Amino acid sequence: MITATVLEREEYIEQAYLFRTVRERIADNQPAQEVFLRVSDELLASTRLPLAVQFVASELKHTGLVANGFAKLPHYFTAFQAFVVKQAEDEKSRLPMPTAFLILEREATYRAHNPTKPGLFVYQFETLSRNRLGYLDGLEAMALDPFYDANWHAYFDTLRKQVGEIDFCDLVYLRSELYVIEERRQNPTFTPGLPPIFGEKEGKIAKASRKRDPLYLFAALQRQLNYPEVPRYRVRDDTTTKMEILTAKIRELEMRIKLAESELRGNVDLTQFGKPDLLKDDE
Repeated sequence: MITATVLEREEYIEQAYLFRTVRERIADNQPAQEVFLRVSDELLASTRLPLAVQFVASELKHTGLVANGFAKLPHYFTAFQAFVVKQAEDEKSRLPMPTAFLILEREATYRAHNPTKPGLFVYQFETLSRNRLGYLDGLEAMALDPFYDANWHAYFDTLRKQVGEIDFCDLVYLRSELYVIEERRQNPTFTPGLPPIFGEKEGKIAKASRKRDPLYLFAALQRQLNYPEVPRYRVRDDTTTKMEILTAKIRELEMRIKLAESELRGNVDLTQFGKPDLLKDDE
């Protein structure tokens, strides 16, 4: 059984570089397959990322989907990373691929610099909210992250049942240290039914943001506690943007047609890619 683990700091630094490089080159209309094929040589060889990228590149060549490669390496790429990319690759989604990789880039950067569980949670949850990616599937992906402990896993179960029904600010405040402190002022023997998972400062900000748009809470946490900021995608409707989108789709179709033609001629040899060492260790 493959078990997800928290990676070393150098891995997240290289992931941030990978996601930034992919984002910039895709935005420059370079095919994703070519980007992943070339970028592995730029990554630090002492990390596991070059092997992971090589595997993603091979999956991309055969399926045309980056998310498939991420999902098949759950001990390296998190389920949330795979989820975000999958949403961007969905034809019905409005999340552009460059924005998806910017989301992953900022998350990896945060993980490399003393991350906290509340900080990572708020960033991921705002990503779901701001981009309308779906709470149920998104929270399920978040819960699979090894960075969170058992108390957080239980919290995710609660959120899946109550999100949309209870003010998000209350969901933070009622699980904060501030709530316990205030209750004990009235009743010194008060014992919370569930342990607090947010700090006193998070609770104070959440309490002050009640009955307001949750986006104001996210913004306040970013200002006050230096939480990472979720990229804001603004829809452009100019002719240049439409042409860029059409050009990218045409290149993607050309790549898929070439792959289909190769399969019809019997020229696709899957064994040439082998199985990366990254997967062999987990059999």
